[in-house]
Amino acid sequence: MPTVTSLDRARLRLYGAHEIRLHFGGISRQRVYQLTSRTDFPEPVADLAQGKVWLADEVEAWRAARQAVIIKHRRQ
Repeated sequence: MPTVTSLDRARLRLYGAHEIRLHFGGISRQRVYQLTSRTDFPEPVADLAQGKVWLADEVEAWRAARQAVIIKHRRQ
C-alpha cells in the first residue's frame, strides 16, 4: 500500500466506494467492486471497518487514463 507522509495529510483527499460511485457517474456497487478489483486499479491506502479507501488523485488519474484510451479507440 502507498504511504502518506505527514505533509501530505493536510491535503489528503480520500475516496471510499460511495465516492467512487459518484465520481464514475452513479455506477452500481457491483461495478465499483469490479473496477477496484482490477490489477491496474490503484491500491487502497487503508482498509477500514467501513471499507477500503483510495487516494482520490490516484482514482481520478486512473479514470482519466482509461478514458483517453477509450476515446483513442473510438476515433480509429
